[in-house]
Amino acid sequence: MERYKKKDMLQAVDTLLKANDALIKIVRSNPRGAAETLVQCQESAIALGTYMDTLDKKFAPLVHTLEEYCENIYQMSEGLSDENVCRKISKKIQKQLTGLQNGIKYELPDDKKEVVFLPYKASMWDSLESVWQAADADPGCDAYVIPIPYFDKNPDGSFREEHYEGDQYPAYVPVTRYDEYDLETRHPDVIYIHNPYDECNHVTSVHPYFYSKNLRNYTDKLVYIPYFILGEIEPNNQAMIDGMKHFCFTPGTIYADRVVVQSENMRQVYINEYLKAAKEMGLPGEHVDRKFLEKKFLGTGSPKIDKVLNTRKEDLEIPAEWLKVIEKPDGSWKKIVFYNTSVSALLHSDEKMLRKMESVFGILKENKDEVALLWRPHPLIQATIESMRPKLWEGYKEIRDRYIEEGWGIYDDSAELDRAVAISDAYYGDMSSVVQLYKKAGKASMIQDVEYVGTYRF
Repeated sequence: MERYKKKDMLQAVDTLLKANDALIKIVRSNPRGAAETLVQCQESAIALGTYMDTLDKKFAPLVHTLEEYCENIYQMSEGLSDENVCRKISKKIQKQLTGLQNGIKYELPDDKKEVVFLPYKASMWDSLESVWQAADADPGCDAYVIPIPYFDKNPDGSFREEHYEGDQYPAYVPVTRYDEYDLETRHPDVIYIHNPYDECNHVTSVHPYFYSKNLRNYTDKLVYIPYFILGEIEPNNQAMIDGMKHFCFTPGTIYADRVVVQSENMRQVYINEYLKAAKEMGLPGEHVDRKFLEKKFLGTGSPKIDKVLNTRKEDLEIPAEWLKVIEKPDGSWKKIVFYNTSVSALLHSDEKMLRKMESVFGILKENKDEVALLWRPHPLIQATIESMRPKLWEGYKEIRDRYIEEGWGIYDDSAELDRAVAISDAYYGDMSSVVQLYKKAGKASMIQDVEYVGTYRF
């Protein structure tokens, strides 16, 4: 059943009023056309009345008015051969529709804004959470969190395993299943996404129904917020920009009505690079209109930073298994090192990266009485390596499984990145957006060199 907003109802009645005015003009000249118009009017009125019948009982008189309108439409269709009869009925219809319009305008409450959030990986929810919190707290807004399914990809690009992580979100986030909310029928005012790739990701893909080029048809405003943050770049530093410009021109940035990035400098980078790519691709109109792009891209900040800054160590519930690693015999905490391994480092360095990981684990194991290691690999490592480096995956899996089995360190594959940042004292590992979060949190970070295998002081 179609969902009507108040403005849709008023628009529907206005359309019926205009059709009523036009009918008298065509009754004599085009009776067949008049008959077809009457059928369309009746179908529209039935659809509107069916929806209004689901509302509060106090709106029953409005439904009754629509029923009377449908009866008059039937009477007019029976009397199309008599123009005078049609004119009399048309006057009744005019009164009915005007009364209905006033009833909708003054008796129905104003529409609440309907906002939908479509995360796919629970570990990336932090890129949307503070926006959802603001929408959820707004009494004039209905906010829905609808995790969507995604697939791993085979090397040939075909879909492999399907994943759905709707059960991995914080308890305070009410989750709606994607198959219980009809985007096409509900047509929310705003849809937020954090996955910009559509079919262009070689490793994973959200379900094609949720590609940005499809979602834009189901909302008044599609908003893309990146799931990552980058090191800050000056808009004139082209050497640095060349390493990240692929983020600026993706299906998500193309099809979204708004793109929200981490800073004003990054906004300018996105606009400049989007404009270059759009011109190279020969895209027309708004895609190469700088004034339009200035409105499309916003540099108001990343919710990921909000999440980290608002997460307090003392408010967290630490798993008992973690505490066994973290606590010293006297109950005090060891220094906690957050160790991050990235997808790109594994793909670039292959076996060297595995040897580097073994070296780091060996050193931290020797120092486990003073330092607790919290290893949090990138959540897409398994899907990526299995798809792009199947042989490398076996070596990685052996190292991972041995680390988990020995139990001297923490293995964190949860969705709670903010918890890991909040409880740890320092960052060590590959360059990633997590480094930017550490900087915002005022904590030390150190980038590992895969070529160096030796000793460190932590």
